[in-house]
Amino acid sequence: MKYIVGFLRIFVGIFFIISGFIKLNDPIGFAFKLEEYFGPTVLDLPFFIPYALGISIIVVVFEVLLGIFLILGYKPKFTIWSLLLMIVFFTFLTFYSAYFDKVKDCGCFGDAMKMDPWESFWKDIALLVMIVILFIGIKYIKPFFAKLPTTILSLLSFIACLGFAYHVLMHLPSIDFRPFKIGNNITDNMIVPDDAPQPVIEYTWTFNENGTEKQYITDGSYPSSTGDYVGVTTETISEGYEPPIHDFSIEKDGEDFTEDILSRDNVVLIVSYNLSSSETQGLKAIKVTADKAKANGYDVIGLTASGPDVANKVKADYKLNFDYYFCDETALKTIIRSNPGVLKLEKGTIIQKVHWNDVDDLNFPKVKRPEPVKLEEVIAYYIGDSIATKAEVDALDPETILSMDVFKDRAQIDSLNIEVDKTISGVVKVTLKTE
Repeated sequence: MKYIVGFLRIFVGIFFIISGFIKLNDPIGFAFKLEEYFGPTVLDLPFFIPYALGISIIVVVFEVLLGIFLILGYKPKFTIWSLLLMIVFFTFLTFYSAYFDKVKDCGCFGDAMKMDPWESFWKDIALLVMIVILFIGIKYIKPFFAKLPTTILSLLSFIACLGFAYHVLMHLPSIDFRPFKIGNNITDNMIVPDDAPQPVIEYTWTFNENGTEKQYITDGSYPSSTGDYVGVTTETISEGYEPPIHDFSIEKDGEDFTEDILSRDNVVLIVSYNLSSSETQGLKAIKVTADKAKANGYDVIGLTASGPDVANKVKADYKLNFDYYFCDETALKTIIRSNPGVLKLEKGTIIQKVHWNDVDDLNFPKVKRPEPVKLEEVIAYYIGDSIATKAEVDALDPETILSMDVFKDRAQIDSLNIEVDKTISGVVKVTLKTE
């Protein structure tokens, strides 16, 4: 028993340190996951949502410390009881999420390793068994060092955890596990390979055959039955391939600009998932950064999930020199853990990514903006219903002209059903007086 407890003490301690450190590296991301758990579709505890970040920091710091305390042998009874209560709570939470299909990713290892709730539940069951064994054999858990060094190491660990948490909150996660990390190309991470596994969906068809309901299971094809159709239900057996980035788009006024913006050189993205909660000092810092980027030839694009009224008000209040485009809030929260934050792109590849506190670290070497493409204005001339030339129209006797109409609106031009070799930008239609 002594050797089993000794092994489990080290194993469980390291496990809690690693699991806690991954979340401590990104406490805002874990706070977003807690908000999901506190939401109406899971635990329905909305009064905890405003405190999600504070709870996140407390939980992850405590998780790391318990792992360190267990290995050091600091206050064994307190440590084992705390571990037991924590794992019981998380086992209940993951079981609830899995059984009622509430949360797709438990968030146990942040973005470093995705685990669905059932996987996380069985992981927690295994840990629960280990911690129960430690609880039974608690007398074998002795400190590795004398009391004073153990206390000092424990205190230093606590200070280090708080200091690291403060650092990543004021800047960005030290290790970025997300698909929007520096060096990644956004477009490449949105591509679905031709040979990617497709989702497997099972269809259960119900028919009334001679007064008895009979079910047929197919992969989507309509079953052969002489009975009356009652209904069909579907169940996803396998989700199939999902690209690392699957919910990112850049839209404005109902038009999709994603491909256009991700194909450009020298782009600066200003990301604010919620402008109403963006930090004032951050918006002021963004103003200076955006002005500098524009002056040096960069395209500056704002991304937000806030509505146009809020975006226009913020733009006016802070005299921002760029427009905001719409993007999904979850995607923006994934892109950068700062509200606001800044990314520098080259043809969709992330070159730099910084918290608003670190905008001075951005490099904006002067670049030459491409010359705007000058579109040739093509005017079509009509006399009555017959196509003509400008010279023919100019040669008309003004006394013979009843009216001369100019069409510039695209819808008006299209409504004329004009067929010419070039894409026209306007129409001059002359109506003559009748004899």
